[in-house]
Amino acid sequence: MLFNSFEYLLFLPIVFTLYWLLKNHYRWQNVLILIASYVFYGWWDWKFLLLIAFSTGLSYGGALLIEHEREKGKQRAAYWTCTVSIVLNLAVLCVFKYYNFFVDNLIALFPSLFGAHRSSLLIHVVLPVGISFYTLQSVAYVIDVYKHKIQATKDAVAFFSFVSFFPQLVAGPIERANNLLPQFLRPRTFDYAVAVDGCRRILWGLFKKLVIADNCAVYVNEVWQDFGSQSTGTLLLCAVLFTLQIYGDFSGYSDIAIGSARLLGVKLMDNFRMPFFSRNMAEFWRRWHISLNSWFSDYVYIPLGGSREGKAKHLRNIFIVFLLSGLWHGANWTFIVWGLFLALCFVPIILGGKPKTDWRVLEQRRSLNTWMHTLLTFLLFTISLIFFRAPDISAAFEYFLSIGRCSLGEIDYSPHLLNPTLIAILFMLVMEWTMRFRAHPLDLSEKCPTVLRLAIYYLLITALVLFSGQSQTFIYFQF
Repeated sequence: MLFNSFEYLLFLPIVFTLYWLLKNHYRWQNVLILIASYVFYGWWDWKFLLLIAFSTGLSYGGALLIEHEREKGKQRAAYWTCTVSIVLNLAVLCVFKYYNFFVDNLIALFPSLFGAHRSSLLIHVVLPVGISFYTLQSVAYVIDVYKHKIQATKDAVAFFSFVSFFPQLVAGPIERANNLLPQFLRPRTFDYAVAVDGCRRILWGLFKKLVIADNCAVYVNEVWQDFGSQSTGTLLLCAVLFTLQIYGDFSGYSDIAIGSARLLGVKLMDNFRMPFFSRNMAEFWRRWHISLNSWFSDYVYIPLGGSREGKAKHLRNIFIVFLLSGLWHGANWTFIVWGLFLALCFVPIILGGKPKTDWRVLEQRRSLNTWMHTLLTFLLFTISLIFFRAPDISAAFEYFLSIGRCSLGEIDYSPHLLNPTLIAILFMLVMEWTMRFRAHPLDLSEKCPTVLRLAIYYLLITALVLFSGQSQTFIYFQF
């Protein structure tokens, strides 16, 4: 079930109504959330439910066993229980997501040994939607229980609801147990202001997805189909629009997820904080896909030593994190190169000894030099996304060569498509900058005139009705 589908338009109000009819019985609310989440997830293929139930049950039982063994003083047994739970969760992910990738590369290295048996070695399965997201969420829970950061819950319904909570199930944010799980262990009360804010967040997310991302996708897909014959100007415009497409698509999904959760009295973490206003790549990465990057920071980067053991090991840890981040995004060398390219962008920051910037700080005024750094950061990320978008490495390098060997030339510009899209992009960026000190761009102050607020809502709804692009699946569903 897609957020931008007619089915979800019916599904969410039904769940909302039934949910608050049970407002005095939070355990029954949890039961409803669990049922609704499994209906939501099983809408694609009911067989996927077996995997998420297995992963959830494994983490639930593993965490309880860890605490049981630790209470008896069996620290070694607790360690191995944690390890087995993590390995089994990641093994399921690796089989579905990476098995064929590694087999193909093994065959390429040793064609005489395995080439004749390629078809028998590969497995033909569909990648379960959202498996990368709920697997990391389950693994983090087990690790946190083992490290005494959270107690294992005995409430199975609450835990299964935590892992499968439908707003963030298939594309995040990747929630932590210490934030989301306690919300299922206590009563929730309906707050009209919070629900209205949730609706605003959903409206903003739909605008970014349907008006910006889906329209950018039409242009980007057309250019990529025959990029070798395009002018340099067209290829550059396509690269920039893909950056805005993936931002509108993924941050739009996150806004709809956060808004949907708010309607149910549940607070999810922010996943994006105006990344295009970042002054360097380190700051950018603290504002982009925050839940994934904080996951890698807490469970990979910091355990490896973080930045505490000198610049050489700091760089090593950065490259390991981005290599894993690239692999997490997909079983393709393009994602690995994408991750390593971003890691290279950290080298001058680390070697230059520049102080870390606080991603929460957005100063009132910026100098020309600061804006130039912001533009450079955007361009570096745009370059990296050419690898992200390309079907393979050779296509990515061919795209770069096509940019270099052509004249700037005439840009293949479609006014009826791009004019409304570029206006929508400009509106989005202006709103994000103007409202940078608020929770989100539609978090309008009470001091804002009612007429202006209504005009903005009307403008967004009109744009959704008139300029929604061809319906596109959310990009991050493939991860």
